[in-house]
Amino acid sequence: MSFPKLAKIKQTFQAESLKDIPGTIKDEFIRVNADKKIKPGMEIAITAGSRGIANIPLIVKSVADEIKKRGAKPFVIPAMGSHGGATADGQVEVLKGLGITEEFTGCEIRSSMDAVEVGVTSAGIPVYVDKNAYNADGIIVMGRVKPHTDFKNKIESGILKMASIGMGKHKQALALHTYGIKGISEMMPEVGKIAIRKSNVLFGIAIVENAYDETAIIEALEPTRIEEREKELLQKAFSLMPSLPVNDIDILVVDEIGKNYSGTGMDTNIIGRIRVLGVKEPEKPNIKYIIASDLSEESHGNALGIGLADLTTKRLVEKIDYQAMNENVITSTFLDRAKIPIILDNDREALKAALRANWGIAWEGARIVRIPNTLHIGELYVSETIFNELKNKENIEVLEPLKEIDFDEEGYFRPM
Repeated sequence: MSFPKLAKIKQTFQAESLKDIPGTIKDEFIRVNADKKIKPGMEIAITAGSRGIANIPLIVKSVADEIKKRGAKPFVIPAMGSHGGATADGQVEVLKGLGITEEFTGCEIRSSMDAVEVGVTSAGIPVYVDKNAYNADGIIVMGRVKPHTDFKNKIESGILKMASIGMGKHKQALALHTYGIKGISEMMPEVGKIAIRKSNVLFGIAIVENAYDETAIIEALEPTRIEEREKELLQKAFSLMPSLPVNDIDILVVDEIGKNYSGTGMDTNIIGRIRVLGVKEPEKPNIKYIIASDLSEESHGNALGIGLADLTTKRLVEKIDYQAMNENVITSTFLDRAKIPIILDNDREALKAALRANWGIAWEGARIVRIPNTLHIGELYVSETIFNELKNKENIEVLEPLKEIDFDEEGYFRPM
């Protein structure tokens, strides 16, 4: 029996975006009176996390350039907990994989796992700050505000998370994740607020992206405004989020998982799977089987999120650095996300197995969606059943008609 035919389509989303990133950052520095905060000769730390944020090398460089204009010396710190194998060199490699290098940004990267204890929360959790940042004359905490992949709350991913788990390094990640999901959903914001208050944070820089993984908002925030404004920006980020074009899917093929696409390898908001003990699973989308085909180079072998899939390939598994992945998942305590699913020789065999397990549905009628990754879902492939539902919708453009699947000589999908 032959495989279902697939058509390539393009979704249209709401898409406001910034055209002049350096100019926007220049204006934001002026708006928060950076001239009064940054003085000649000061050393200013800029936080840079491990996420694949759109235009992040240019954003870091533009922030550094504004610091230099005021006669100060910028440097970058990797603001990460257990990423990069929880080592200083590994975290520099993560930044390089994102394009954040000393050559491009024009400033030094100072990477260390040493952290200074600066306070304690009401629940008795110690609060840590990266030693290099703490010893600087000022800190600019930069983070993308977006829905978190583990929980839902008024504060999720953003500046406060960067100030806590990011700026607090591995020590802070361990301290918070010891409390499981409560640690990051309820306790993390207080840790971030104390870290900001007890260190030389000049201001935060919030980044919001649109559904096409483009920079939509860059906003500098005074330390006292970070919490309030971050809540508002989170709601904006929710409104700009992309989604799969249908909610009922038999098989979702994800060409690449990786830390540059999501902290969980696959964005749980897109695939409708969280798999964290005690956290309710989303009601939609409803996906029976997920195939994870490959691991991005930018992940440096960290395949965290592979446990969100049901089937995978030998190609992906052979790229896993178990030390890096295990360090990350054990720190988080969300162990299910690193469980290895069924391993098949290639995409063809994985798809065949998923179709075989799709009870009571003929292969040609299977509801299949194929995406490059969970960050870029504007262009994707859909099977005939879904195609017939979508082809006449205003927000859908047909890029390629229904065709037989053309696997390569090794049995993998050809690149999109």
